[in-house]
Amino acid sequence: MFTGIIEEVAKVTKLEKDQENLHISVKCGFTNELKVDQSLAHNGVCLTVVDIKDDEYTVTAILETLEKSSLRELKVGSEVNLERGMRLGERLDGHIVQGHVDQTAICTDVREADGSFYFSFEYSDKQGNPTIEKGSVTINGTSLTVVNSARNTFDVAIIPFTMDHTNFGTMKIGDTVNLEFDVIGKYVARLMEMRS
Repeated sequence: MFTGIIEEVAKVTKLEKDQENLHISVKCGFTNELKVDQSLAHNGVCLTVVDIKDDEYTVTAILETLEKSSLRELKVGSEVNLERGMRLGERLDGHIVQGHVDQTAICTDVREADGSFYFSFEYSDKQGNPTIEKGSVTINGTSLTVVNSARNTFDVAIIPFTMDHTNFGTMKIGDTVNLEFDVIGKYVARLMEMRS
C-alpha cells in the first residue's frame, strides 16, 4: 500500500529486455535503505526490488505490467516518481493507493494559472473507471484531486511544490501517464453495476 506522496524523482540508468520482461535499473538517494524483495511504486506501479548494486537497484516489470502501464515507454534517463510502501501507524497524507495501475491516459493540455498549473487528461472509458469532482486519482503515483470531471476526461490542479518534486515538472502534452482510480470509488462503481 502507498499514499501517493512522492518521495523522490529518480532517473532510469539501464533497461534490459529478458524475454517478455523488462529489468529497470534506477539510481536514487535512498537505495542504501532498500532491500531485495521490497516493493516500490515507480510512476504508480508497484514493483519488487530484485537486485541492489552500490547506489542503483533493479526491478522487473512483466508483460502484464508493461501492457497496462506507461513503463513500456521508459528510456535511459527517464524520470520516475518513487514511493516506498507506507508504514503502519504513519499518517496517510495522500489517499489509499495500491500501486496497481488501472490504465493509461494521455496528457491533452497543460496551462499555467497564476502560480499553479492545470493538467488535462483523456482516457478510454471502456473499462468503466470513473472520476468524480473533488475525488482522488493517482497519476504516475502522485495522489491528486480531480477537477472538471467528465466521462473520459478530467483535470488536476498542481501546486508549484508538486511540479518541483514529481515528474509533472517535465510532463508535456502527448505524454502517456499511469492512472490508478480511487479504490473506494471502484468498489462503489462495481456494486452499482452489479445492482443494475
